[in-house]
Amino acid sequence: MISETVLVPAGGTTLHGDFVTPTPAGAVVLFAHGSGSSRHSPRNRMVAAELRSAGLGTLLMDLLSEEEERHDTLTAEHRFDIPLLGRRLVAAIDWLEVQSESSGLPVILFGASTGAAAALVAAADRPWRVLTVISRGGRPDLAKDALDQVTASVLLMVGGQDPEVLRLNEEAARRLRAPHSLRVIQGATHLFQEPGALEKVADTARQWCDNRLRSVGKASEEEE
Repeated sequence: MISETVLVPAGGTTLHGDFVTPTPAGAVVLFAHGSGSSRHSPRNRMVAAELRSAGLGTLLMDLLSEEEERHDTLTAEHRFDIPLLGRRLVAAIDWLEVQSESSGLPVILFGASTGAAAALVAAADRPWRVLTVISRGGRPDLAKDALDQVTASVLLMVGGQDPEVLRLNEEAARRLRAPHSLRVIQGATHLFQEPGALEKVADTARQWCDNRLRSVGKASEEEE
């Protein structure tokens, strides 16, 4: 397994990331954290570890530069700038394509909170690279018009005790034209802090990724 801290160029700035890839890897999961969080999010790191155990690479990255992060801490200016965050994810997708460990591998986007909206924007922009989008307690409604343009399959996971976010996810799901599934994690609140809740998220995400990759493999075999 290869593990390294990387620098990802993105539109005139440089973003820090933690890139871990099993050898061989079936796909790479690019994580987009929520507002006010970072690549050090313990919840995303827990899910990333579970996905690596299933043979997937992971890239957890900061979506803001250090200077932008300091400014955002004071003003909250950037954390809801979904077009900006979406462009940062697109830059990371393009960066993964030119890395020897990940070139040609399917990209899976995993977004939490506002990061889910950014993931959907990036998926709409790079349909040929993104296999699927996974949202944990996300705000897909903030992706706005990108919802209609996403062609990759989408998994929406919401806590059963997070009623407002659940309502927003239900509304967003009705707008999605791509194959999608809404899974309610019973007993969980927005941050999935309840015992077993995050483990359920990780297991559901792992199964979803496995099924998507199996479908791609089966389609490839049928074309041969």
